[in-house]
Amino acid sequence: MHERNDKWSVGEWMTANPETVEPSTSVRTAFFRMRSEGVRHLPVVDDGKLVGMVTDRDLRRPDLTDEPDGWHDYYRLDESYEVRHVMTTHLSTARTADPLEKAVETLVERKFGALPVVDKNDRLIGILTSFDLLRAFGSALETAGAHLRR
Repeated sequence: MHERNDKWSVGEWMTANPETVEPSTSVRTAFFRMRSEGVRHLPVVDDGKLVGMVTDRDLRRPDLTDEPDGWHDYYRLDESYEVRHVMTTHLSTARTADPLEKAVETLVERKFGALPVVDKNDRLIGILTSFDLLRAFGSALETAGAHLRR
């Protein structure tokens, strides 16, 4: 029987209690929260439950329109537009016990930069970002190097 190694689980590397926004948060507020916290992904929660994800790209991307500047009104950083209008709602999620390999596979296949981590009731408990995975990779390289130096 194969023994489980928690060191390589999502729960060991995720960022617990990430910054979040509600669907009614203005895109302007979300954008500046991302900047002030130094994050690129904000889970969107409603009454504690995960309902979406908004990224810095969602808040900056142009919508190809006939407008002279190419930007659709939803993508202007305006207080009157809410996160609910630009968030992604078809999400992939992870659980703390999931192996990192499974999370990496999901991120690569879906071309995501982060996975929300939820409990059995779909309540947000963390986020696993590409930065978190780089930390895990660095740890694996360090461990491999120590083995090679022996």
